[in-house]
Amino acid sequence: MKHISIIIPRGHTSVVNIEGTHQLLASVNDLLLKKGKAPIFDIQLVGISRETTLVPGLYTVKPDRLIGEVRKTDMIIIPAVHGDPQAAVADNYEFIPWIVEQYKSGCEVVSLCVGAFFLASTGLLDGKQCATHWMFANEFRNMFPQVHLVDDKIMTEEQGIYTSGGAYSYPNLILYLIEKFAGREIAILTSKTFMIDIDRESQSPFIMFQGQRSHEDDLIKKAQDYIEDNFQEKITVNELADMLALGRRSLERRFKKATCNTVTEYIQRVKIEAAKKSFETSRKNINEVMYDVGYTDTKAFRTVFKKITNLSPVEYKNKYNREAAFA
Repeated sequence: MKHISIIIPRGHTSVVNIEGTHQLLASVNDLLLKKGKAPIFDIQLVGISRETTLVPGLYTVKPDRLIGEVRKTDMIIIPAVHGDPQAAVADNYEFIPWIVEQYKSGCEVVSLCVGAFFLASTGLLDGKQCATHWMFANEFRNMFPQVHLVDDKIMTEEQGIYTSGGAYSYPNLILYLIEKFAGREIAILTSKTFMIDIDRESQSPFIMFQGQRSHEDDLIKKAQDYIEDNFQEKITVNELADMLALGRRSLERRFKKATCNTVTEYIQRVKIEAAKKSFETSRKNINEVMYDVGYTDTKAFRTVFKKITNLSPVEYKNKYNREAAFA
């Protein structure tokens, strides 16, 4: 039987992650029992105090065990911990050496959503791929540059460490783990029971590009303003460099450092975000929207749109435009 430790951090922790994960894994045991098979998960809530108050003052959780009572576990699951990541680490520091020790002893470790910040604080993610909520991607990159963040992915797996994307994408990672340890049949049964879309791999369709402005380079902010105010036009890197009286290489270097995007990537993302909003709210066809955001090459527009959203323009419009869905 695989021992699962769902940790209960102090602070504004996701009760949904805790209860939902427990429910999904427990349901696997129930399904196996109905099939005349032995359960495979021994699930426990593990904390650093006998009572832990979550979502400040709203819920109180009583863990099954304290970390000092768990000598060996097979998998640690870290729920999302909201608020200031550094404060969350300080409030829950006792978990860190325990998680590291368990990992070194062969335990696998899972983080859900922004639980990736806490996991990264252990150092176990250094040099590895990681997913987290797309809204916090830039903050994560700034805090943990040694981690390879893939903000379009719903989940990652590398050397016994698993991470999930934002918010309610965590069931997809739990289903992946269920399939890995209980088999495809049980994973499909679980997905049908809880009506979870199995095999979903990308959070790209949900990403809303809002521009990365948590930096102090005023010249780059001026470039961002120009791009966002003139996305309907064809904007070139050389044009921006001339406008800012910078060399092209200097502009590219400073822009990448400030925004985590190249100038070209930023222009593309601003244009595609405008296209997405148009598809969601207007009756315009693909070509009309394409021209509105400054593209004249249909193939180029479709290629960039698919790269950023993981959906074709038609698929996106059909998914998010109510009139298109019922046409």
